[in-house]
Amino acid sequence: MAERVQRPWGWFETLATGPGYLVKRLRIRADQRISLQRHHQRSEHWVVVTGEGVMETEGGAITAVPGATLFVPCGALHRAAAGATDLEIIEVQLGAVLREEDIERFDDDYGRVVKSHFNL
Repeated sequence: MAERVQRPWGWFETLATGPGYLVKRLRIRADQRISLQRHHQRSEHWVVVTGEGVMETEGGAITAVPGATLFVPCGALHRAAAGATDLEIIEVQLGAVLREEDIERFDDDYGRVVKSHFNL
């Protein structure tokens, strides 16, 4: 059983990991959203499995419904938001360095934006 990591917007759990990849399951609670963020060490591919909402990247926004996918290139600003129901996403991370610390937040509903040498 995967360990569930709680976040203000919901939770995630790691499903699989190997050289150069990491697979997570994210559950964003209804009417919540993750921070507007980017990563310097990885790209991500999101697949919606349940719920509805919106997935955003620098190229625009798409409706998040079961079967919808979004590719987030390394360095691209992105965010996901749940609508009236919880949104569940399978996230595949690809890169040489796959760590939670590789998150640069630009906007966050929960006060987690920290000024760094990246976004001063």
